[in-house]
Amino acid sequence: MEINRKPGEILIIDDDRDILLTARVVLKKQFGNIQTETDPARIIPRIQEDSFDVILLDMNFSAGATSGKEGIKWLREIIRVIPTAHVVMMTAYGDIDLAVKAMQEGATDFIVKPWDNQKLLATVINAYRLHQSIKEIQALRKKQELLHHDIDQEFSEIIGRSARMKQVMETVNKVAGTDANVLILGENGTGKELIARALHRSSDRH
Repeated sequence: MEINRKPGEILIIDDDRDILLTARVVLKKQFGNIQTETDPARIIPRIQEDSFDVILLDMNFSAGATSGKEGIKWLREIIRVIPTAHVVMMTAYGDIDLAVKAMQEGATDFIVKPWDNQKLLATVINAYRLHQSIKEIQALRKKQELLHHDIDQEFSEIIGRSARMKQVMETVNKVAGTDANVLILGENGTGKELIARALHRSSDRH
C-alpha cells in the first residue's frame, strides 16, 4: 500500500517493549514523530506536554491481567484531560464486549495483538485522518464565528458622521427591508464593499 508520509505525532503506550519496537518500526515510515511510553502513570504528563494526533493504548499493564480495566481507566483519564483525543486501544484478547466498552468510553478504534502490520497502519491512518478532519472543521467553525461577530457589528466599519453619510445609512436601512436588487456605485476606495456589508447585515435575508 503506497501512502504519502504524514507529519503526524503518534504516542504508543504499552509495557511490552517488543510491542513498542514493532509498532514504531511499522508506523515510522508513514508518520513524522513516533513516541513510546511503558509506564501508564506517565500518560497524562506526556499528553499535557505534547499534542498527539493519535494515541495507541494497551488494555492491560499488570502481569496476567486480561480484563482490560486498566486500559479503560487510562482511556477515561485521557478523554477527561483531552476530550478530542483519538485513542486506538490495543489488546491481546479479541473480546468484542471489551471493544464495544472501549468505543463507548470514547476510543476511536480497537486492534487485537498480534496484529497484521498493514491492519495496524490502516487503523492508525484512519484515526489520524479523522483527527485532521475534526481539526479542520473546528478551524472553519472558529473563522465562521469571527466572521459572524464582525458582520453583527452594525456599521462598525463605517467611519463618518456627516449629513451625507447619515443619508446613505438611512437609505441602506430602508432598502434592507425590501426584496429589491441593489446596485452600489462609486469611485475606488469610497467604501462600496462596506455599504454592501451593512446592507447585508440589515436585511431579512442575511
